Amino acid sequence: MRNRDRDPLRPAFERPRRLTRLRVFASVRDRRKGFLIAGGAAFPCALGRAGIGMLKREGDGRTPRADLPLRSVLFRADRIGRPLSLLPLRIIAARDAWCDDVADRRYNRLIDRPPGEAEERLTRDDHLYDVIVELGWNDAPVIRGRGSAIFWHLARPGFTPTAGCVAVERHVFSKVLPRLARHCVMLVR
Repeated sequence: MRNRDRDPLRPAFERPRRLTRLRVFASVRDRRKGFLIAGGAAFPCALGRAGIGMLKREGDGRTPRADLPLRSVLFRADRIGRPLSLLPLRIIAARDAWCDDVADRRYNRLIDRPPGEAEERLTRDDHLYDVIVELGWNDAPVIRGRGSAIFWHLARPGFTPTAGCVAVERHVFSKVLPRLARHCVMLVR
């Protein structure tokens, strides 16, 4: 049976619109916790141990207050399936690390390091880095000491604070990643 009320100029089936912005803000009760808003949905998240801040320095525990482009998705293929996303995808290898050494010319970059040599190993025993979205912080250009390895990753139980990242529960990634536009931005306020 034909639906006579349907607008003939509108397709019968519409995909949900891609998300071009995610918003993150701190809770009024605890600045180390907050909410990630994706479309009309709100999800609890963990923030840096020093909350959200304007001035970011390496190791200060602040989540930077900024518009952070989503650069790529890195994931542990041995722990989760390939995420659905329009963002570039990369499997985390055993030697992958993120350089947080301000004296290294590769500061704030994904690097190849033998086990034990890097502080920010991407292959962790816990599950925090089973899926990571690289956020565009201090990368165009890189300024040494302004902070590195700002990720959107999995949260610890109880949403304990991060070192400056944004962390959510696993199910949030399966709901949000497929809806992200290729040039999505996380607005941290």
